[in-house]
Amino acid sequence: MKILAIGRNYAEHIKELNNERPSEPVIFTKPDTALLKNGEDFYYPDYSKDIHHEIELVLRVCKVGKNIEEKFAHKYYDQIGLGIDFTARDLQSKAKEKGLPWAIAKGFDGSAPISNFLPLSGFKDINNINFSLKVNNEVRQQGNTSLMLFGFDYMVSYLSKFFTLKTGDLIFTGTPSGVGPIEIGQKLEGFIEDEKLLEVNIK
Repeated sequence: MKILAIGRNYAEHIKELNNERPSEPVIFTKPDTALLKNGEDFYYPDYSKDIHHEIELVLRVCKVGKNIEEKFAHKYYDQIGLGIDFTARDLQSKAKEKGLPWAIAKGFDGSAPISNFLPLSGFKDINNINFSLKVNNEVRQQGNTSLMLFGFDYMVSYLSKFFTLKTGDLIFTGTPSGVGPIEIGQKLEGFIEDEKLLEVNIK
């Protein structure tokens, strides 16, 4: 499986990082070694001193597709969960200043904790899903799918132009505002609506 991720998909997050608003989705990838499952602890690596949390809704691809028309895109994902896109902001900033790729800032080991997944059939309206992140029981990030610049179906269609989507692939759909640094000793909890699906302890 592969992890495909959408950057700059919430306007307020774009503002807080002083980034340019994109006319097309900003795409990056993470390797499968970035996955952190089953509530495993995240161990702060020694190569960064400024790792940020970015809570995201994650789509699970349910069948193979290539060059998918947007009107059919909903047939290619069937579950939704939560993920945290841990980002080594210091490494990312250093690379961006030089115009270099920032793969290591996004794809390092353990940089993609994910929750269990829920069937999309259980949601009344996928364009109105609330999700949030608490750090030590304090709400740090809140988002709603109605605020995305690019919706789920558009993302799936767009990605499928460049990557053949396969069953089990994961699509990180972007983070709302409120990103910030994590510290050793913190507990991160992710929610869809009022249901806690994700917990990560920083060690």
